[in-house]
Amino acid sequence: MDCVILMGIKHCGKSTQARLLSQRLGIASYDTDDIITDMTGKSPREIYQSGGKEAFKAAETAACRQLASRLSESGEQAVIATGGGICCNEEALSALRPLGRLVFLNAPEKAAADRIIREARELAQGGFENLPAYIAAKSPRTILEIRSIFHDFYMERTSLYSRAADITVDMGRAGKEENAAKIAALVAG
Repeated sequence: MDCVILMGIKHCGKSTQARLLSQRLGIASYDTDDIITDMTGKSPREIYQSGGKEAFKAAETAACRQLASRLSESGEQAVIATGGGICCNEEALSALRPLGRLVFLNAPEKAAADRIIREARELAQGGFENLPAYIAAKSPRTILEIRSIFHDFYMERTSLYSRAADITVDMGRAGKEENAAKIAALVAG
């Protein structure tokens, strides 16, 4: 078995599934967002906010290249959770692609949107904070506006992930363990 590279929109369960699959398969787990933070001393969100999309993509590419180099040299098998925007970063995807299979965790739109809304904080003066940058940039004033912005984004990203993936796993309403078993069966076959 090669590495299992998990992709999908923010809040689809990549980090959780990486940990569960790591335990199930008896191999290491890595999260590219953690590697970015270790390399730069900043979270992906901080990099994006201070340097913009290109600065973030450069940090993500560097993290993926470093991880790919380490795993290629050691021959280690691993489960890798990627950031939610990797489908728009061909250089980062190209670094990881030779390691194994790209697995798209296709979460239902409503479930992903609900998670974003749960993390958002409504401001006294109106609007919200703690939203993903692509939503915050459009300054939504209501939950309905957040859902509308997310819908367009979700449709675009789902298409990109579907084209890049070797395997697509519909996450549906199954529990975390059930989804991990489904992913493990698909990557083993």
